[in-house]
Amino acid sequence: MTTSRPLSTARTVSFKSAAEMIAVLGPQDAHLAIIEDYFEQISLRPKDLDVLITGPSEAVNTAAKLLNELRVLSSHDTQITVQVIHRLMGMLGDELSNPAHSLSTSILSTRGTTIRPKTINQKKYVDAIDANTVIFGIGPAGTGKTYLAMAKAVQALQTHEVNRIILTRPAVEAGERLGFLPGTLNEKIDPYLRPLYDALHDMLEPETIPKLMEAGTIEVAPLAYMRGRTLNDAFIILDEAQNTTAEQMKMFLTRLGFGSKMVITGDITQIDLPGGAASGLKQVRNILQGVEDIHFSILESSDVVRHTLVSNIVSAYDQWGEDQKAMERKRNRKVKRATIEAAAEKLLDRAGINGGSEKNAEQNPDNAPRKDAKRWQRSNSTVKNPQPVPTRQPTPSSANLSKR
Repeated sequence: MTTSRPLSTARTVSFKSAAEMIAVLGPQDAHLAIIEDYFEQISLRPKDLDVLITGPSEAVNTAAKLLNELRVLSSHDTQITVQVIHRLMGMLGDELSNPAHSLSTSILSTRGTTIRPKTINQKKYVDAIDANTVIFGIGPAGTGKTYLAMAKAVQALQTHEVNRIILTRPAVEAGERLGFLPGTLNEKIDPYLRPLYDALHDMLEPETIPKLMEAGTIEVAPLAYMRGRTLNDAFIILDEAQNTTAEQMKMFLTRLGFGSKMVITGDITQIDLPGGAASGLKQVRNILQGVEDIHFSILESSDVVRHTLVSNIVSAYDQWGEDQKAMERKRNRKVKRATIEAAAEKLLDRAGINGGSEKNAEQNPDNAPRKDAKRWQRSNSTVKNPQPVPTRQPTPSSANLSKR
């Protein structure tokens, strides 16, 4: 039986200029080797301002689409790196027909940099922030949950959609207590809020931040400071929400006022609550799922935009967690089976079935005579009017006869 080989075809992708071609193909066409390794059976040959792609028709069409998507990203001043290529190759099977167009949507341009989503899930997350009032961004570290929310908050402030930005997070983590930390209250709280300050410095001119904070336009405060307030016309971000209790989460959500938007971010795999307390972020999804104008965006390890190793580390920990759960389920099944077997055997022993009494006697020889005695007593107790056993009279001796 002969197997049919896929039909071979050829396509040409043309570039507008040598600069565009270098930006897409990389120094010394290094990116072409990455694409060839990914699609395996295709061949890419650059000539002048063209790249000739040959191989199976499906792979050729996908590779041509990839090059064209990279051209779109390059035209929007996105630096084409190995990480960008791998990310885009992973998106080609997504429902979006032109991922480069989606990823080239700019959120904020400031200080010479442009902030935009870098994965499909990040794009969906950003779109959800635009379309809903309360948005939950749940995912591992490095997926851009807080950073993108901060960019949307600054954008909303610049376009006068809101009058102020409020950034908050739980001030106590990893079992620490503020009373044991050195310094004043502000000095104790500041390290926990530092990541929020860092994101602000990436998006606003440094000299404007103190002025905005002094005027109350930007507020960075621990979660406890939100109690009893009503937050109107504000863009509110709760970071590290996995370290809130159910009561704290309810308290925060009920601060929502008119004209405001809330974004809650967290990683449910990094809960630091002391004493094994339940995370409010884990519970709230079961409580509010399906409520109108509330959206849950889930980001994954494939959305990590830090060093490539970070994504691999997150995936490795996720796999380890799944393996531990599988082992725990297997242990529980064994314990349950052993418990059922022990209970069944005990019932059989009590009923005297399948040699239960003999087996019990072997295991507990001291109990066997007592059980036999009880059984003998029960059998004798059923006899009605038992006859007395006659006693034998002693025979008179010869000495006694002679005396008589």
